[in-house]
Amino acid sequence: MSLAPDFVARQERPLMSQKPSVLFVCVHNAGRSQMAAAWLTHLAGDRVEVRSAGSAPADQVNPAAVEAMREVGIDISAETPKILTVDAVKESDVCITMGCGDTCPSSPASDTWTGSWRTRPARASRPYARSGTRSRSSSRA
Repeated sequence: MSLAPDFVARQERPLMSQKPSVLFVCVHNAGRSQMAAAWLTHLAGDRVEVRSAGSAPADQVNPAAVEAMREVGIDISAETPKILTVDAVKESDVCITMGCGDTCPSSPASDTWTGSWRTRPARASRPYARSGTRSRSSSRA
């Protein structure tokens, strides 16, 4: 397939791949955004390029999030929180914020969706499983 040069020149971002890309963002990239990214990867496989990031990344993914996902057969133990960059936003078709008070930098190349992921108080032993965060992340991914 050949693309006309003027079509390529009009693109807001480089044609890095033919598959859509989604960026999930929360402040620490340690819980909600990691879980949502894992669900979308699990559901879409390699049909979607999935990223997650945070404006103030934690040192590690929250162990409660790792355990909550492990309970449904998804392993995120090897994931690490990543810093949110303008390039990550530019390279994404859609930027989804998790309702943690974080925002995506503005980019004409991506649409931004803000989630409402308010959680009710949870037992400290299983905050992500008990609060419904895991369920909400799977239904919205």
